[in-house]
Amino acid sequence: PRGRDGRGGEEEEEEEGWHQLYPGHIPTSPLQKALLAAGSAVMALYDPYRHDMVAVLGETTGCLALPNLRDKMKNHPEGYRILRERPRIRLSTLDVARLQGLPDGSLGREYVRFLEDNRVSPDTRMPPKFVDDEELAYVIQRYREVHDLMHTLLGMPTNMLGEVVVKWFEAIQTGLPMCVLGAAFGPVRLSTRKLQVLATELVPWAVRSGLNSSCVLNVYYEQRWEQPVESLREELGIFPPP
Repeated sequence: PRGRDGRGGEEEEEEEGWHQLYPGHIPTSPLQKALLAAGSAVMALYDPYRHDMVAVLGETTGCLALPNLRDKMKNHPEGYRILRERPRIRLSTLDVARLQGLPDGSLGREYVRFLEDNRVSPDTRMPPKFVDDEELAYVIQRYREVHDLMHTLLGMPTNMLGEVVVKWFEAIQTGLPMCVLGAAFGPVRLSTRKLQVLATELVPWAVRSGLNSSCVLNVYYEQRWEQPVESLREELGIFPPP
């Protein structure tokens, strides 16, 4: 649309410094990001299953962690190829029937089993909006789309205990403040018995695995469906689940 002074809307946006970098991108100032981060953090702590608020928190607080993750991918052959080819994990890109026919214990079969057992879908992962760099927006999108694969590799369900354990692993792996917040405050909703199991067994294992494992974003999972989960865990350096 033309502005009142006859200029196009896109011209006005570029002159003011507001430029959409990718579809869905919403340019925001540092102050706006801070307000979004604060509001989404409160809502995410109040209701950890508000995935939209968790997503906003990840985008508005990942300014240091995301470039670090991108650099790790650029300096790894498989990670660099992922950055270049930009694969997506969605129902439209998955051959579910083929994955269901793979042998038990393979990554593809166990991933589809995880989706079925927990009634989740990769299509629920929100696209990025507030990351002001097109390549970094893909990095956080990739992180979101491999999150269920982290559950599969770690053998963790989608209940609160399982999510907290995965967040501890991801916090070590990614350094994203969103993951650190989830790891630190997620346990407040757990029962005393589950807290004991978490503190004595699961968190030490998740931290050790996160520190020992190579970067999980450097795996081209779409080309590893036939690989046994145990083999991939060993390759990455993830210790067997307790």
